[in-house]
Amino acid sequence: MTNGKHKDRKAMIIGAGLAGMSAAIALKQAGWQVRLYEQAREQKGIGAGIVLAANAMKALDKLGAGQRIRELGSPVRKASICDWQGNVLVELPVARQAERCGADSYLVHRADLQQALRERVDEQELVLGKKLTAFSQEAERVQASFADGTTAEADVLIGADGIHSSVRKLLFGAEKMRYSGYTAIRGIARYEDARYPLETGGGFEAWGSGARFGFSHIGHNRIHWFAAINAPEGEKDPPIGRKLAALRRLENWYEPVRAVIAATPEEAILRHDIYDRLPLKRWGTGRVSLLGDAAHPMLPNLGQGAGQGLEDALVLARCLAPADVDIPAALVHYEKQRKKRAHAIVRGSRLMGYVTQWENPLAIAVRNWLLKTIPPGMQSRRLEWIIRHEV
Repeated sequence: MTNGKHKDRKAMIIGAGLAGMSAAIALKQAGWQVRLYEQAREQKGIGAGIVLAANAMKALDKLGAGQRIRELGSPVRKASICDWQGNVLVELPVARQAERCGADSYLVHRADLQQALRERVDEQELVLGKKLTAFSQEAERVQASFADGTTAEADVLIGADGIHSSVRKLLFGAEKMRYSGYTAIRGIARYEDARYPLETGGGFEAWGSGARFGFSHIGHNRIHWFAAINAPEGEKDPPIGRKLAALRRLENWYEPVRAVIAATPEEAILRHDIYDRLPLKRWGTGRVSLLGDAAHPMLPNLGQGAGQGLEDALVLARCLAPADVDIPAALVHYEKQRKKRAHAIVRGSRLMGYVTQWENPLAIAVRNWLLKTIPPGMQSRRLEWIIRHEV
């Protein structure tokens, strides 16, 4: 519900992805007028599965989209880590974790999440085909310039335009992204396996040498899978195609690893090298700031990319809510509230990826022994500072 305080206050959000949509909804709830400027000329329902841990679900509830995601996605009721031969290393106590954290975690198709947020943004609040080229600030306003020659003005400009953020580049100059050392091959398939029934939800990860595989229900009888494979940066797809390459790389892995890949149409398989960036010392200046992956792009290993963008949106809106708000000071306050937590998750995600992608046989043996030895409850509680959090 809006509070009516900011009828004349306007927020300009660059980027209409998950973080941008979330920021628009949160700012509207705080009484702001919002407009989203998206570079793409149309919004396509693309992408793969996405994890929404308890902290993300609690944020979605505050944005009014949580129930819709529960209808579209699949709750995580089973989560195990195995070796590549199928030997269980740890069975995570997800039910107890959900009880302690106050919400189930969910898996959902990224396009479904995008649509659930899009339903809470009015048509006139979203402008497509707008590529930002510059912005300038005055004492009371920010002006943005776009590639088509048009301009726009607002009281605040928020860069929510992802890891390749134009706003970030205009603020701080060009930076080199950090390659993770692995590429991700992902797909969504209609697939059934009696060991992972639809009503149970969730799935598993299998860890091998320089490769990792994940299998998860994402709702409506769909399975999202990914293979994270150590590879040189920029390596091109082989002539045999992504599907056959993945099947060969994971040859002899236990089923359903290869079966679910085989069930996926070649054209539905995505491949991306995985990157993050070094954390920034500051996220903005004056009336301009960053949010989501534009501020703190992270590797996907802790399943927090979307969750941290959702948290950013709620904190930003809270900081900008007062009727007499000093916008530059509010943006500094927002950054101070969010930076330490977000940057810690960036570092944790990178460390997790480093450990899970090991190739050294001795290191792998020690890692797997530790996973089997440390009680599952202790392992899950190590991450509760992330997923138990509520804005």
